[in-house]
Amino acid sequence: MKRTVIIEIISLLLVILFLYTGLSKMLDYDLFKGVIGTSPILKPIAPFIAITLPTFECIVAVLIFIPKTRWIGLYIAFIMMIIFTAYIVAILSYGEHIPCSCGGVLEEMSWQTHLVFNIIFTCLSAWAIYLNRKEHRQLSSTIIQ
Repeated sequence: MKRTVIIEIISLLLVILFLYTGLSKMLDYDLFKGVIGTSPILKPIAPFIAITLPTFECIVAVLIFIPKTRWIGLYIAFIMMIIFTAYIVAILSYGEHIPCSCGGVLEEMSWQTHLVFNIIFTCLSAWAIYLNRKEHRQLSSTIIQ
């Protein structure tokens, strides 16, 4: 029972995070597109990222929200958080001031704070995956008996 509650809380946090950032980027599309266009890493693919990333973030939020698709949503969220975290590490390595294009209040964080934030959410998504797998194994063994 405790595992289920933890999975639900982490899932809710991830849904809020991905829905909030995705919708923020969609609502301020021109700003988002412009900001990612200033990134030396994303500049060549900025138009593609500007359209696909916010849409994909919202889709991931929906996948996590629906219990039957939650496991795949958690895996995708985990992978996305790793990619976002790697991007921040790359930005910090560049040493230049590059504006954050994360959407909403997350843009107000420093890159260092954002790195910690992302590491926390990466760990939370990994924990939810671990607990979800453990819960499904326990359910399967109960059904077989």
